[in-house]
Amino acid sequence: MTSNANRHWMSWGVIPMPKKKEESQRLAYAKALVELGKEKGEIVVLNADLASSTKTIEFSKEFPERHFNFGIAEQNMISTAAGLAAAGKTVFASTFAVFGTGRVYDQIRQSIAYPKLNVKIVVTHAGITVGGDGATHQITEDIALMMVLPNMTVIVPADANETYKAIKSAAEYDGPVYVRLGRANVPTITDDDDAFEIGKASLLRNGKDVTLIGTGIMVSVCLEAAELLKKEGIDARVINMSTIKPLDKDMLAKAAEETGAIVTAEEHNVEMGMGTAISIVIAEKKHVPMKRVGIPDVFGESGSSNELMKKYGLTVKNIVNAAHDVLRRKDKLTRFQRVGKKLKKPNRNRASDRSAKKESKKSKSTKRKTSKKKR
Repeated sequence: MTSNANRHWMSWGVIPMPKKKEESQRLAYAKALVELGKEKGEIVVLNADLASSTKTIEFSKEFPERHFNFGIAEQNMISTAAGLAAAGKTVFASTFAVFGTGRVYDQIRQSIAYPKLNVKIVVTHAGITVGGDGATHQITEDIALMMVLPNMTVIVPADANETYKAIKSAAEYDGPVYVRLGRANVPTITDDDDAFEIGKASLLRNGKDVTLIGTGIMVSVCLEAAELLKKEGIDARVINMSTIKPLDKDMLAKAAEETGAIVTAEEHNVEMGMGTAISIVIAEKKHVPMKRVGIPDVFGESGSSNELMKKYGLTVKNIVNAAHDVLRRKDKLTRFQRVGKKLKKPNRNRASDRSAKKESKKSKSTKRKTSKKKR
């Protein structure tokens, strides 16, 4: 019998992984915040009339004197966050992703990123899985906006466990950090004791034929795609790229070298997100066939999370198809390289023959001169 949770994921074109529970990233954020509040007196939390939705309300219950609600005035919230950070506080500012980036971009750029202040912008309800709230509340370009800012670190955790660790790490990190969380519960794919380090990707599954790189909610979908590919005899590597900036270039270079084909998957505009950032690194390190899976260059629309994920191609099927595409190109490239090597050998032989002929002529000329002298 199919459970409600399984039907939820199957409607995305996903085959659920066995024994994987779904958990809230927002609740994991709240848990980490409360613990940080007990450990560090300099921690303060700001919200824009969304404490219940972002779950920062849990911090306010424990530390009401260190929690500030700015109402529907995100620009004021970010400006005040900068002032508190300049005064020595470690600030966590939270709202919905669409308001925490687009509405306050100028304040983030001028007051936080430029002076490199210790503000952690933790947003929820990112991407299209906000569902019925519609295009005005679905932001699919926030990673691009934050990624391009100098001094800004960008983190997109894969599940609740990683969210908890990312928040703890962000609190210790000196400088501005953007953490992107979703609204929907997501499958727990990492373990409690898995290490998390800002700037480091994690290898979830090894493989030699193709590399699938996911971020956020799409990491679990990549794992499902790897299972399907395995049934076809394709050995897929899966990487969780939880830090989008800075990217783990060493792991990317290794994946390109060892598998020779890469597919990226993200709940973000495909034109300028994680996939684009990775493609630039790959082009500079080792050029291999690549395919990006993400939201087309369009705005979202109202609908359930499941319907929207399926409509915009954030499915196991699309990742599997992308893997087949890069594998075909990889095979074609390999054949060209083999032909190229064969063509080069005769060229080297001809060069060698020409050199030998010159030496032979030179030798004959020398012999003739010697013979004339003897006469």
